[in-house]
Order: sequence, then structure tokens, then C-alpha cells
Amino acid sequence: MAALVEAIHVKRKMVFEFEGAPYTCLDSDISTPTARGGQTLVRLKMRNLLTRAVFDKTFKANDKFAEPDLEFVDASYLYSDAEGSHFMDQESFETHTLTEEKVGDGLNYLVEGAMLQLHMYNGSPIGLQLPIFVELDVKYTEPGVRGDTSSGSVTKAATLETGFVIKVPLFIKEGEKIRVSTETGEFTGRA
Repeated sequence: MAALVEAIHVKRKMVFEFEGAPYTCLDSDISTPTARGGQTLVRLKMRNLLTRAVFDKTFKANDKFAEPDLEFVDASYLYSDAEGSHFMDQESFETHTLTEEKVGDGLNYLVEGAMLQLHMYNGSPIGLQLPIFVELDVKYTEPGVRGDTSSGSVTKAATLETGFVIKVPLFIKEGEKIRVSTETGEFTGRA
């Protein structure tokens, strides 16, 4: 039998099973009662890993959750087509396909051969975990012009090799490799 975890012990980024589906905790807030006999309540902001829906739900502190049959598998991105995005398991060399909904905005950061982790629930892929930072080439950006800082804007748009457009500092040129945060979608530095 899988281990049970009480609601009061659920922390940020922890994975648990609720109503037969895997969830990840995005935030938790514990409220202790001021009156005698009151119950401690735990409010969880959680994401359903199957539907990607996010919502808040309040539980009693001693409510218990099972650990889901969730596995993280090292994989590499192969390509995307009409069926979805295809990934190769690095251990079994099996190919897994995720639909566009399950990949989400992950395609903004994926180039052929990129390494990541697939979320496998009961043996089926349900999502992916990107690295915190990715290195991508700048395919197009306007040249920075001296004196452009007078308007208060010290960034310009840059189109990356994946087609994703982000704001970069004026000194970034076409062909440069930059680091991008997959959590915020922002420029973090030169690679």
C-alpha cells in the first residue's frame, strides 16, 4: 500500500493523489483556529496533472492523501507533428507522444535533442518537466541603436530559434546564444 501523507504536511511542489488523479501543490496555507475546539485547516492551491486545471481547496489538517503512481523519466525531444510532440525515453528508447495541451508552452523552449523529464502516470505520459534554464539561439532581432535608452526602454524584441519572442537587452545580436528561464520566459543572460 502506498504511503499516506496528511494535508498539513503537504508542501509546495509536492505531488499527491486526490479523487483518483495526481496533483502537484503550488502553494499551501495553514490556518490555526483561535477558538478552543476549532480545527486546523489547510488551504492548498493545486494543479491537476492530467487536466492542468488549477484551483484552491481547503482540507482538514488530518485529511490523508496517497502518493500517486507518478514517475519522472529522462527523455529527449525529437520533433512535433499533427499527432503531437514526440519524446524518446533515455533508458528504454521507447517513443512517447504528448498532445499539444499536455506540452503547453513547453514548445517555446524545445529544440531537437533537448533533455527533459516526462511525467508518467500509471505508465502513460501526462506532462513534462523542463529544465529551469535553456540555451537558445537568437534568430532575429533589430540592431540596438545608440541613444535608444532615452525612452526608458532598454530592451528589444528577439525571435529565438523555436519561434518564441522575448525581450532582450540592446547589446544582444542575431546568432548569439542566450539563457532563458522556462518558468518566467525571460532573458537571464548570455550562454
